[in-house]
Amino acid sequence: MTSDKTLPPTKRLFDEYPTCLSFHATVLSCEQKKNAWEVVLDHTAFFPEGGGQGADHGTLGNTKVLDVHDRNGVIVHTIDNPLSVGETVQGEVDAERRLSNSQQHTGEHILSGIIHSLYGYNNVGFHIGSDVVTVDVGGVLTEDDLRRVERLANECVWRDVPVKAWFPTVEELKDITYRSKKEIDGGLRIVQIDGADTCACCGTHVASTGMVGQIKIIGAIHYKGGMRLSILCGMRALAYENALLDENRAVSHALSAKQGELAEAVLHLQKERDGLREELTKFAMEGLKREVEAQREQLVRVAVVSGLEGAGLPRAASLLAEGAQFGLALLPVESGWQFALCAESGAPGASKALCELFEAFGGCGGGGNGMAQGRLERGEPGMMRDLLDNLVRSGL
Repeated sequence: MTSDKTLPPTKRLFDEYPTCLSFHATVLSCEQKKNAWEVVLDHTAFFPEGGGQGADHGTLGNTKVLDVHDRNGVIVHTIDNPLSVGETVQGEVDAERRLSNSQQHTGEHILSGIIHSLYGYNNVGFHIGSDVVTVDVGGVLTEDDLRRVERLANECVWRDVPVKAWFPTVEELKDITYRSKKEIDGGLRIVQIDGADTCACCGTHVASTGMVGQIKIIGAIHYKGGMRLSILCGMRALAYENALLDENRAVSHALSAKQGELAEAVLHLQKERDGLREELTKFAMEGLKREVEAQREQLVRVAVVSGLEGAGLPRAASLLAEGAQFGLALLPVESGWQFALCAESGAPGASKALCELFEAFGGCGGGGNGMAQGRLERGEPGMMRDLLDNLVRSGL
């Protein structure tokens, strides 16, 4: 393949003719790279990866375009089969992927421009991912702020104003106030949306804001002193909302509740669950007290418990250890046991007992002040009782 440095810059049809998705071009070079081929054309409508936006996909003749990159002005297409140098080939850009990426990118412009206008925060990062679009802003927004900018962004969509993209002259640029995340050498492409944003950008965009469809903020987290927003626009937002609606319907059916009453139904279930947990804990503690009474003469007390998950397990171990040397509460789990081991009044030897349990039965855990917790991989309660009892009788 001819070196990229010896090839002329590729004419970028997507800059001059953003709606062009089908074209003919001449193959200037083709070279195999591992299991694919890299092709350079004299001009192309395939947008290369850059500026947070993924590359266009599609076909060149009978080959699939898998990726596209810009190497110092030369656009390289990664394809799955070779093409002949000098031949004329027809390119077809995947229209759905292009529209989706253009919707996301234009929606990000609208949202970022409004945030900058209202709060002075800059867009410091942007990426169109396969699942979600992330926008990093250099400041913190409240929930009310997010609702406000989302509403204003969608009002811009509803107004269906033109999205203008052009390369201003040096003189024209002096009179344009625009956003830019970094200094850009060479020709500067400006994207302007009246009432929303003016920004330096190399990506693809829709012709007017109405084509964005909608802009939805689906998540926001604090990130590097600012916030990372997760957004979806257009067809991606619709697919996301349909998935939520399907899930909502399934939950509605499962709870026998109307879709507008799901929150109330879930709260009712939670109340019932908490009541049942309280009853189960009460029942488990009554059973544990009977177990303590049955083992009253033992220096080591071991009991298998249920209904005492979480903080209930060390509570059970403490009850077992009262008046004894050790109390070991065991909860059966998928592989082995979850346990809590208590040495009465923090008596010495708990750490040694813990080590002995792990050596004999495998597992992990830790603790202090006479209480240890963790998991044991195997073993039976009687075997654990015998081990601890031998330690007590040997003086630890």
